[in-house]
Order: sequence, then structure tokens, then C-alpha cells
Amino acid sequence: MRGISGFRHAIGDPDFPAEPGRYHLFVALNCPWCHRVTLARSMLGLAGSITMDVAFPNRTGDGDPAGPGFWEFSPDRISTLTGAPLPECTAETGTGRGLRLARDIYRAEGSDEQSVPILYDKRTGRIINNESAEIVRMLNGTAAGLGSSLPDAERPDLYPQDTARRSEIDTLNAFIYVAINNGAYKAGFSSDQSVYAAAFETYFDALAYLEDRLSDGRPFLIGNTFTEADLRLFPTLYRHDPVYYLRMKLNGAKTLDYPHLWRWLCRVHALPGVAESGSLIHCRQGYFGRSWNGVVPLGPTSPMPYPEAYAHPELAR
Repeated sequence: MRGISGFRHAIGDPDFPAEPGRYHLFVALNCPWCHRVTLARSMLGLAGSITMDVAFPNRTGDGDPAGPGFWEFSPDRISTLTGAPLPECTAETGTGRGLRLARDIYRAEGSDEQSVPILYDKRTGRIINNESAEIVRMLNGTAAGLGSSLPDAERPDLYPQDTARRSEIDTLNAFIYVAINNGAYKAGFSSDQSVYAAAFETYFDALAYLEDRLSDGRPFLIGNTFTEADLRLFPTLYRHDPVYYLRMKLNGAKTLDYPHLWRWLCRVHALPGVAESGSLIHCRQGYFGRSWNGVVPLGPTSPMPYPEAYAHPELAR
């Protein structure tokens, strides 16, 4: 489950004005909290103005000189799933020092944290923020100043100014986080049967609620426009059928079994910037590659492989 993030500055603070080309992200594509941020970066037209480094989806092992459990920027590391390096993985370029571990970015500021995502200021060499929800919101609020490639009229507003809509988004965000985003981790990593069972029930009750919410024909959770609530739900449901169903022991049903949610998932996946913001290869390598033998399952392949299935809303059962 997600810990407490210790860096809580914001773009727009006096020390961190919104400027194109100044900021950098450190992420891992298997991490659902990072996926929120990469979604925002892509959908808001910021891929060309906020640079990004991608860690390998498995952390360091017992044989690493630094020890186990650290996010590593290692573009030559071999994936057990593909038998080759993963092309999205990069060396560390944001600090200009070629650091190997995300941990060392924090150590430069006297912190013992080691999580991703990290929003970093290349000009001052400082970490701005490492809380994904806050990063998403600040990117949305400062996208124009950061150099978005999208005109204002074409860029989604993830958190509209309308007070009633913000209240609705905030309520859904809290619900989705507890029951679904964090709930998947609570189920998957619990060592207590009763805790797992409660998380399992809460997770699928939440899916049933969202299925009913979408049954009135609305295209997105709040209505006709994609918002922060949709962005926060997507990373978990993107992972559910191909990863969480097995790895997190969430085998009560697949997203395919919720017709309205499945069509919502396909609709979001088809939006500009979404497909390129994540990688199921990284997800499968990251979640299954950390198992006792490192073997990554090859499926599911029925009714078709993922993510190809997300182009087929008609597959809903």
C-alpha cells in the first residue's frame, strides 16, 4: 500500500514557476501511482515539455551492491518476459549526474525515501513533489504555462472550476482510492485471510457500484467529459484482467464481466495520449517478475491478448 510522500512543493510556488522544459519526471511504468502521472503528462500535451526517465519494472535484488528493493534506471537490464531489454527503460538523465537508483535522488536532499514518481526541477536540482495525486493536479492547473502542445480548447480539464463538479470528483476520488486503487494492494499483499476477504468484497462491490453508475449511458464517471476521477480509476482497471485478477487474487470477475465498465475502459484507452502512457509488458514484468521464481505468465489470451482487447468494446460479456 502507498506510503506517505514527503515532498509537497508545487509548480506555481514562487520557487517553481511554470516554465516549458524546466521539469522532469522519474517513473516506473508498472507502478499505478506513476501511471496517473504519465497519463496526465500525455493527455495534457506535456510530453514534449516535461522530460522523463523510466526505471526498470523490477527493483534491485539481493545480489545488488546497494542491496534489494531499490528502483533502478538500467536500460540494459534484461526482462525475463521478453528476454531482452525493455525499450522504454532509460538511464537517469534528469539530475545530470547519471544516478543509477531513485534512492540517490532523494539522498542528495538528505531524505531516505525511495519511491516514484518524482517531479524534479532541473534548474535548481530539487525534488518538487512525490505525491502522484498532487502532481496530476498541478500539471492540470499549469499545463499552458508548462508549454502544452494542445490549445486550451482541445486540452482536457481534469479538475474543472465548477464547485459542484469538484465536489463530485473529490467524493469519487476518495471512494476509488480506498476501495479500488489501494484496495487491490490490500487484497494482493495481505497475509491475513479475513483482511484479504474484506478487501476482496469491497473491491468488487465498488466495481458493481461504478457499473451501475455508468449504466445510464454517460461516457465518463462524472458525465460527458473525462476528469480526474476517470484518470484515477483507469490504472487499476487497465491492470485488472491481465495482472490483478491473478497476482492480487482478485479473481471474482474480470472487467469484461461488467459491460459498462468494459466499454468505459475501452473508451478511455482510445483517448489521445492514453495508450502510450502505460505498458502491460512493464506491468506483467513488474508484478510477476518479483515472485519467488521470476516466471511471468503469458496470458490471458482469450478472448484476445491485452492490451489489444481494449480496442474491442464488443467483447463485453
